Amino acid sequence: MRPSGSDSTAGNDQGPGLGTPLSHEGGALQVSGTSADLEASRRTAITEAAARVSPAVVSIHVLRTELAQARTPWESFFLPWGAERRTTGLGSGLIVDPSGIILTNHHVVERAQRILVTLPDGRDLEARLVGDDAVTDLAVLRVDAEGLPTAPIGTARDLGIGEWAIAIGNPFGNFISNPEPTVTAGVVSAIGRHIVPSGRERSFFLGMIQTDASVNPGNSGGPLVNADGEVIGINTFIFSRGGGAEGLSFAIPVDRALRIAEDLLEHGEVRRPWIGVDVAPFDADDFGRTRGVRAARVAPESPASRAGIREGERFLEANGRRLATPLDFEAILLDLSVGDPLELEVEGRNEPVRLIAEALPSLVAERVRVGEELELITVTPQIRAERSIRSEAGALVIRISSRLQRELGLQEGDVLLQLNNQPLTSASDAAGALASLPPGPVRIYFERDRGIAVRDRVLRP
Repeated sequence: MRPSGSDSTAGNDQGPGLGTPLSHEGGALQVSGTSADLEASRRTAITEAAARVSPAVVSIHVLRTELAQARTPWESFFLPWGAERRTTGLGSGLIVDPSGIILTNHHVVERAQRILVTLPDGRDLEARLVGDDAVTDLAVLRVDAEGLPTAPIGTARDLGIGEWAIAIGNPFGNFISNPEPTVTAGVVSAIGRHIVPSGRERSFFLGMIQTDASVNPGNSGGPLVNADGEVIGINTFIFSRGGGAEGLSFAIPVDRALRIAEDLLEHGEVRRPWIGVDVAPFDADDFGRTRGVRAARVAPESPASRAGIREGERFLEANGRRLATPLDFEAILLDLSVGDPLELEVEGRNEPVRLIAEALPSLVAERVRVGEELELITVTPQIRAERSIRSEAGALVIRISSRLQRELGLQEGDVLLQLNNQPLTSASDAAGALASLPPGPVRIYFERDRGIAVRDRVLRP
């Protein structure tokens, strides 16, 4: 019998294609449809999407030098601090500008001494790190090339649960000689996922796209694509007990990734927005599940303070998105830029509270330089709130050279409080005191991680 509506003809020697009706006539299996029909049946949304995006997906090879721990008592005697060894890393990347700008993950290129990009046509290009951001796990590379292919960019703002999700990248690329990226498909399993760190991990991943498309080591930094062949995310990590794909893959929304890339290209750093309010859970049950978000602290002279936000008030929504936990609120801030509006629905108020996100106080504060190796800013109430600093006065270390780190025992984020017997109330105080210190012993008092520390050092001439 022939399926209804078939235009099958006997003697067709083409192999069966997807959706091609089959018939049994005269005891022989036959295929209906012309060769053009068969060819058309092989083209799907997935094949079309892969063809649009794959030319812009690259392999990224990284060389690092790491300190290996001694493995035997003999090695421990001769190499008490360990031995240096060269290691390699692999990831994927997406060309976002034909002039050679490539987007990938921070963890793909972290501590890289050399970065080699392989294009789908097999060409190898040395890459330079333009900038990276550990908070969002994103990095921007540049290669010397022109006219490179780019991929269509979509948005993650209107994703639907269950729609197609296509992961393109270079899993296990060290074991495969072909330079072309591979393609796997699944669906968008969830959106707005918050991943809390566990074990040695320290980063929070907020507002992530979850998919069951197969993602493996080497896919990191490659694009997640929708059925229209538009990039909707940057594949970043998986949940896996055995190291392989288990249907729990997560991607950074492309809207966030492009905003971070623009900041890194234009400013060399990420210009994070600030509204001046810290939030905490409003209520929690015995299982730790929260039922809302409240303002735990409002910084003076901040956008939140000027908008009339008061400590203890409960936030129900932010920019139209429901707030169940503090991570929901932090995810919304993560996607704001300086100058963007934020609309808060506050319990008990008839009208939403509207404010404008500003640059972090530490980014716009006046910087005081001490030579070429140290930059300080004065601790103000706004900077105290931004950095969770306990001390009411002092000088915050914004930049310090590796040489001074070793010599003074300080690091970025420390707050200088006192040198010998001289209290420091501002960046200018600290700069003057440091410049006038004679060679010899010095005692340094500073705040680190909300605790007070003391270092005794000897300054060299």
